[in-house]
Amino acid sequence: MLLRVDHQSPQAIHEQLAGQLRQAIADGNPAAGEKLPAARELAKSLGINVHTLLRAFQTLRDEGLLEVRRGRGTIVTGAAPALAAHGELARKLVVEARKAGLGNNEIRQLINVHL
Repeated sequence: MLLRVDHQSPQAIHEQLAGQLRQAIADGNPAAGEKLPAARELAKSLGINVHTLLRAFQTLRDEGLLEVRRGRGTIVTGAAPALAAHGELARKLVVEARKAGLGNNEIRQLINVHL
């Protein structure tokens, strides 16, 4: 699992991390039942505040993808397979939109209209 932070992105860092983790879980890496690295260590390796990372973890906990056990670590739940199906739908949307000649910004605008 490789996480990256884009400080130039208009998207908040915790949202970037939640999205990357969501996709990694959908791809099966990390797998259900697997423990994530300690939040402090992971935040330090990314060069971000630990509270920013914990906010991303909280988002995924609220979605049912992570189980956060204070003092014992963060575990990936078994909810990932449903997410994988949504990821596949999103990939199909992007492929079809590109076939129609839409660029990345236009695809984002299209999605934002429906949020």
